[in-house]
Amino acid sequence: MKPTLQVRLSQHLALTPQLQQSIRLLQLSTLELHQEVEQMLEQNPFLEPEEERGSFEDQILADRASASSSSTASDEDSGGSGEGSDEPAGMEASDFGTTERDDWENGTEGDDFDGIRETPGTGSATGGDDEFEPQDRAGLGPTLQDHLRHQLSGMRLADRDAAAVLALIESLDEDGYLDGTLEEIAERIADSLDLTDPEAREELLDELRCGLKWLQSLEPAGVGAANLSECLALQLRQRAASPARACALQIAAAHLELLARRDIKKLSAATGCDEATVKAAQALIVACEPKPGRPFARAEQLIVVPDVIVVKSGRNWKATLNPDVMPKLRVSDLYAQAIRGQRGGGNLSARLQEARWFIRNIQQRFDTILRVSAAIVERQKNFFTHGEIAMKPLVLREIADELGLHESTISRVTTAKYMATPQGTFELKYFFGSSLNTDAGGNASSTAVRALIKQFVAAEDAKKPLSDSQIADMLEEQGIQVARRTVAKYREALKIAPANLRKAL
Repeated sequence: MKPTLQVRLSQHLALTPQLQQSIRLLQLSTLELHQEVEQMLEQNPFLEPEEERGSFEDQILADRASASSSSTASDEDSGGSGEGSDEPAGMEASDFGTTERDDWENGTEGDDFDGIRETPGTGSATGGDDEFEPQDRAGLGPTLQDHLRHQLSGMRLADRDAAAVLALIESLDEDGYLDGTLEEIAERIADSLDLTDPEAREELLDELRCGLKWLQSLEPAGVGAANLSECLALQLRQRAASPARACALQIAAAHLELLARRDIKKLSAATGCDEATVKAAQALIVACEPKPGRPFARAEQLIVVPDVIVVKSGRNWKATLNPDVMPKLRVSDLYAQAIRGQRGGGNLSARLQEARWFIRNIQQRFDTILRVSAAIVERQKNFFTHGEIAMKPLVLREIADELGLHESTISRVTTAKYMATPQGTFELKYFFGSSLNTDAGGNASSTAVRALIKQFVAAEDAKKPLSDSQIADMLEEQGIQVARRTVAKYREALKIAPANLRKAL
């Protein structure tokens, strides 16, 4: 074949570095954005925090005034005319102020066996003061390890025994369970100490076995267990001896799955206890804590700082940006003036432009979040007054078409961004949901349907819990057409157990 030259015209979208940065900033969470800002402040000398600028600039101006005063006095003393040099004019800064232990290892969770998983409350959250940073919130209470070390300090143990207990404390996971078997923990310690002698390793393991007994005698009860069965047994042994406790220990050791299924007859046959004793044993187990370390969970894991706050405005609702999460940045006058008048500027000019683009992209990020949030508030205004049962169907495409943005942009904006409302704090994605047909020819939001299902289950007779078919019939009476399998899907999403597991004993 003979090679030839051809001219072809084509169009394609080129993502400039500035556009790439804008897209990346848009999809970051608040925490990730602040980490990005800190990194940029370290790398780019033209960026500075706006709140720190006042005192720094005052110091510079004071130094200049002092230098000018000294120069004038020197000129007068020498009788010279002192030709002054031009101070560079101040640059206008572009500122921008703005799984529970595997669900009890059997499909239930929380402090009961009704099959409804407990979930943290969605309270409204707002940003804190500058002196109360999120990373400081962990200091509000002691960690599990701190709590255990404090108890250990009051015990009169031999040095080696105390060291063994300390080693085990450091080997606990956040739930209060041992992070591995004693043999594995001993292996790790021996390797770190370069212990190669088999007898020394065996002695270390014996010391850990002894230390484990001391650890499991500390509060909270159940700490230092290898698994859920042992954790429950440690707590049950602290109860007064009774037939119910003996039965509960049998169940904890080998029959938790039967208990989760509420199969009283099989439990009675497996343990040799009558049904009344089995029910009393069940009550004892329910009162136990499956995760002893839960009360010491770090506070910042439960804190969500909203990007947007919804407030009442007359008869309507208004979305406003949370000023506490908005980085306050500006271009440094001193560095900008340093390269003013230079030809080219080379790399410094590029860094100055980078700083300006970064500030603009952050401002654009918050502008976009506010626009999307305002559109959501307008569509879901009934939710802010009446709650999730008043939620309307909404998809990303509707907001995208209204604002003239791409659907992927709306997806980025609504991911890991939160809105504080009178009903609680929610991720922006929460306000979107598919629609279900109604008898009136309209649509009902899947979120509203899930809220109705929760209400039905909460009001049901515990002795005769509602089946999925019955819930579907009740929704039909409300004019909402929902298939039984759809009810089952929503029920599972709400962490609500099937009817047979919700039935009261």
